[in-house]
Amino acid sequence: MNQAETAVNGQIQMYTTSWCPDCHRAKYVLSEYGIVFAEIDVEQDEAGMAFVKQVNNGRRVVPTIVFPDGSILVEPSNATLANKLDLEL
Repeated sequence: MNQAETAVNGQIQMYTTSWCPDCHRAKYVLSEYGIVFAEIDVEQDEAGMAFVKQVNNGRRVVPTIVFPDGSILVEPSNATLANKLDLEL
């Protein structure tokens, strides 16, 4: 795996766009629990867009969230995101 495929320095990587309501929701959940993450706006970052398309079978689906363990969630619900991070909503 290269750096784009894993969370950098143990930090969650969230691939987003500025207009995506699911992206805003996921960012809100992480921020509410004080979870630090790096945001990659795929409209501004060609490598980020290429990565999103690669892991989503050619589809431009955001948010695509990469965790330090290498796992990826795509458009997760609040409950799925909370479960992955062992949070209680």
